[in-house]
Amino acid sequence: ADNGYFSEGNVNACAAAGIEPVIAMGREAHHPSLAERFAEDPTPPKDPTPVASMRHRLQTKEGKKRYALRKQTPEPVFGIIKSVLGFRQFLLRGLDKVRGEWSLVT
Repeated sequence: ADNGYFSEGNVNACAAAGIEPVIAMGREAHHPSLAERFAEDPTPPKDPTPVASMRHRLQTKEGKKRYALRKQTPEPVFGIIKSVLGFRQFLLRGLDKVRGEWSLVT
């Protein structure tokens, strides 16, 4: 998930539901240095909280790969809907009408 969804409550709720969260904890540089790209994974913390565990997971190579999957799965779809189709807001009011409008867009 994007960093807008990060909160300790969300991470703890995921952990309580048996879900391994992968939520960005802030913005990262687009172009990490070579040393950062090829650095070894950090050692895991001892007796971590769910937030500390997720922070460590995001710093590992496998965690970075998992988080990067969102760039190829949901993001292009919304980019096409917004940029190519020009759909930026619903024109109708009411849940049933909005559902119908969304069905036409998708």
